[in-house]
Order: sequence, then C-alpha cells, then structure tokens
Amino acid sequence: MKPKITLNPDNEIVKSVREGLEKTGGYCPCRLERTEDTKCICKEFRAQMEDQAYEGFCHCMLYYKSYTKEGDL
Repeated sequence: MKPKITLNPDNEIVKSVREGLEKTGGYCPCRLERTEDTKCICKEFRAQMEDQAYEGFCHCMLYYKSYTKEGDL
C-alpha cells in the first residue's frame, strides 16, 4: 500500500485553517512558535508521512494521511 495525502473532508475546518495560515504567513496556526519546523506542511506531519505505521490527520487537521492499495486512485 502507498500513502495518500488529502485535505480534511470538512470544508469548514479547511477554510478555518487556511485563513489561519494566511494570517501567520504559512506557519501552523495551531502552534505558538514560528520556526521552519512549524511551516506548513510542518516537520511533525512530514515525519508522520514517512512513518509506515501512521494513518491520520496532521496536528491542525488540514491534511489526512491514508493508505491505498496498489491500483486504487
């Protein structure tokens, strides 16, 4: 299976997080510190994307990592 990254299906959450990203200059609106580690897509979620055992949302709930079987879209 290969990982697939999608937006949260809840459009209100996506809208809210994107507005927060605009206000913070692209930094995770859920974090207080503004460092390269918290720039979207944050370091935490990049590590989760690499983790074969992880399936779920990023910290701010904008992105979701799931797995698809080979041949699925």
